[in-house]
Amino acid sequence: MKLWQPFLHSPALLDSPGRITDAAPEALAEGSDASLKADMEGLLGADKVHARAIDLVRYASDYSPYRLIPKVVVNPQTPRDVAAVLAYAREHGHTVTFRAAGTSPNGQAAGDDILIDVRRGWSGTIVEDQGQRVRVRPGSTVAIANAALARRGTRLGPDPASAHACTVGGVIANNSSGFAAGVTQTASATLRSVNVVLPSGTIVDTGADDADAVLTAAEPELAAGLLRIKAEIEADTDLADRIRHKFAIKNASGYRLDGFLLGATPAQILTRLMVCSQGTLGFVAEAVFDTVPLLPTRAAAFLLFDTLEHAAEAVPKFTAAGAQVAELLDGRTLRACAQLPAANPAWAELHSGSAALLVEVRATDEAALDSTLPLVESVLADCTLTEPGQFTRDRAQIAIYWQLREGLGGLVGMQRPVGATMIGEDVCVPPTRVAEAAKDLAALLDRHGYDPSLQGHASAGNFHFCLMVDFSTAEGKNNYAKFMDELVELITGKYDGSLKAEHGSGRNMAPFVPIEWGDKATDLMWQIKRLFDPHGVLAPDVMLTRDRTSHLKHLQSMPRVEDTIEHCIECGFCEHVCPSRHLTTTPRQRIVVRREMERQGGDTPLRRALLEQYEYDAVETCAGDGSCSLACPLDIDTGTMMKAFRHSEHTARQEKTALLVAEHWGRVEQLARVAVRGGHLLGATVMTAITGLLRLVVSTELMPGWLREMPAAAPAHLPRTQRDGAVAVYFPACINRIFGRAQQDRRELSLPEALVTLSARAGMPLWIPEDVRGSCCATVWHSKGYQDGNTYMANLIIENLWRWSDSGTLPVVIDAASCTLGVLDEITDYLTEDNAAHRAAMTIMDATTWAQQQLLPNLTVGEKLDRVAVHPTCSTRHLGIDGTLAEIGAALATEVVVPQQATCCAFAGDRGFLHPELTEAATRDEADELAGQNVDAYLCNNRTCEVGLEHGTGGHYESFIFTLERQTR
Repeated sequence: MKLWQPFLHSPALLDSPGRITDAAPEALAEGSDASLKADMEGLLGADKVHARAIDLVRYASDYSPYRLIPKVVVNPQTPRDVAAVLAYAREHGHTVTFRAAGTSPNGQAAGDDILIDVRRGWSGTIVEDQGQRVRVRPGSTVAIANAALARRGTRLGPDPASAHACTVGGVIANNSSGFAAGVTQTASATLRSVNVVLPSGTIVDTGADDADAVLTAAEPELAAGLLRIKAEIEADTDLADRIRHKFAIKNASGYRLDGFLLGATPAQILTRLMVCSQGTLGFVAEAVFDTVPLLPTRAAAFLLFDTLEHAAEAVPKFTAAGAQVAELLDGRTLRACAQLPAANPAWAELHSGSAALLVEVRATDEAALDSTLPLVESVLADCTLTEPGQFTRDRAQIAIYWQLREGLGGLVGMQRPVGATMIGEDVCVPPTRVAEAAKDLAALLDRHGYDPSLQGHASAGNFHFCLMVDFSTAEGKNNYAKFMDELVELITGKYDGSLKAEHGSGRNMAPFVPIEWGDKATDLMWQIKRLFDPHGVLAPDVMLTRDRTSHLKHLQSMPRVEDTIEHCIECGFCEHVCPSRHLTTTPRQRIVVRREMERQGGDTPLRRALLEQYEYDAVETCAGDGSCSLACPLDIDTGTMMKAFRHSEHTARQEKTALLVAEHWGRVEQLARVAVRGGHLLGATVMTAITGLLRLVVSTELMPGWLREMPAAAPAHLPRTQRDGAVAVYFPACINRIFGRAQQDRRELSLPEALVTLSARAGMPLWIPEDVRGSCCATVWHSKGYQDGNTYMANLIIENLWRWSDSGTLPVVIDAASCTLGVLDEITDYLTEDNAAHRAAMTIMDATTWAQQQLLPNLTVGEKLDRVAVHPTCSTRHLGIDGTLAEIGAALATEVVVPQQATCCAFAGDRGFLHPELTEAATRDEADELAGQNVDAYLCNNRTCEVGLEHGTGGHYESFIFTLERQTR
């Protein structure tokens, strides 16, 4: 028993209005069935099986309104592992659902039996044929794959708005398209081959020369059946024409029957059928795509029209002239947009019948754009605009236009009433009927009491809209059911359109596939399902169902939770940046589990189990870095809630102790340096053993461990500087006053010495106040939830900076990015009114900005290094200067490597000492990306991050200041 180990006991977590009808059963407290767990562990190994209560709950929800609790979650790492799980399911009567990013809004990634996580361990991108093709594993995000292709001037054809979060596997499964893909650059149009695991366990590479021979030998009935259906379709000219007509516009409803018309052999047909099969026919373990040109040179216009009809009429004119993108926003959406920072506040007064188009022209270079743009601009003369419109090539302005378009998700989420579930719908009509369909859809939404705002890819006839439904009431559920019936009738009856354009039918539209396609085509789809999956192992009720009301089952409630996370729509856009994504839980999962605690309605066995497991999986292993807020369309910082929980665990005595530490911080600094120096004298082996024993006895949340990468103690004395003639105040952060350089570099310049020397060399001398010790940015207390200590130190640092800077006369330079962020942002809510005003009046900058803006222009860099690796810390991302460090790196080296998968290192002050496994997991992708590269220097701008990065990646990271100082001597 540890002397002190936190446990969530906050009344807020034990207080509930009552058990909610869709609460998970109390028996779930024990986790998965013991025999099922044991069987899965026997197949895959214990580390690939997730069977605790918290594991089953956190995987129960995705972006959709559906919630199904799996019996077990597994993470196989090879196609053969997947085949083994499928064989087990087939033999023991289980079903299997695949989950990648879980960012689709239609429920195809939710299952109530064996759930296979195919994101973790399934990433990888290989560029082939000079970028004309790319081989991608299903767990890679679209953005990561595109980053690998960008250097060759190509990209994947699909360009979904969720490219940074959604995986390539999901894009294939749903035939996701996006802003400019239309029907010519989707996965169905660009997928070349797949390596697929069939439900039988057969593994087929359809790109291999002998693919058809292998498929026919291993799956004779499947191969023959595919050719039989092909012959049947080709013999029925009406059906063949119907299929071609349906896929002339975006369509993600039902199987891709056009694969039988386009594919000549069983393997070719199989490849095409895997697109939009939504995990019901097999698992794509790898895919090869033909790529499309990147078209990086762009011009865009944001055009306001007096009516929706006039906007819609302009769309085909713009696309015919050469525009690749035409995004429609109706008047109601524009009025909502008025509250966004990038919008015109006057839009709040626009009438509901107005509309806007975001039109973009893309080209390979400026010359190509010069050729196309005049044709597109000529369309403006025929537009009925409410204000003059023009195209711009300014990248910053174009980015603002896209901020408006992409900010709509956040706006919709913020409008979600407490207790309501958000459902995202997308439909498609012939592009020539966009205006008419927009009016009909708005009227239907309004008739059922839903927000009638519409957005969409107008050039493709593709509309998006959201419903806010309270499924806890019969009225809400019945209204939704009626709405869906009328929507289906409108889209299929009046417009002969697609019930799903790019999201996949999932559970949401599965009952309505027969209405859209008719009996003959639907029967062929069922034949396809039986050919591939005769035992019904994969994703029941996804894509096809015999249950006409299946879309009304498993709908989840959204119980009220803390205000900081209340508006979360569980989209999962945060997950790919979360430092703990490979170790414990993600921000979405932390919120999903928190909501289940409320559903329980009291002190149930399941609630207690979740609370106990939540402590480590959610609270202790949250880095609190706020990266999730940057990725979240609603700016939700789940770390804020975790810090609040940490605060709730503190007793009054602990708060008082934390305040006492803050009041005597100068002495604490001194003792910390002595401890570090003494630890190095004893040696890493001894210190690791001592701290490990203390952690076992005291607490893993209080007692830091000793890492072999522990830096040397900082020098006891700071460099002497002069106030007279100084152009800025230099505040060395306390982490740089405690920790020095790596042990092997301890005799070289310290960071304060290097920055003072470098600034003097550039003619920009710095002054370090004599009484700087004892001051801190307050992050130490803020991250741990110690409010009294945080308040004390927050105000002390501002008072001191105000005094040192001569009431804001001199700018202030801080040499640790996390401390700069702490002073500029995190202490805001703890400042007195006077101190808040004083902070606002001062110029406070990070050393990164100081070096890039003030020092580099006055320095001469000698011979450049060949290659440097740069880690943009989470703090620099929050400060908006994450690109600045790369710019400095470019001045120092011929090549700058910024790992595409670099996220927060999760060291988070001392959290990496408390939970080194968190940093190891957070930096795993970055380490893999850097492996094998010859790097001359590893650059960062935060001392503890540098320790964590070296621990996680093996690279000798240090402040960029050292390299800049050496290269400018």
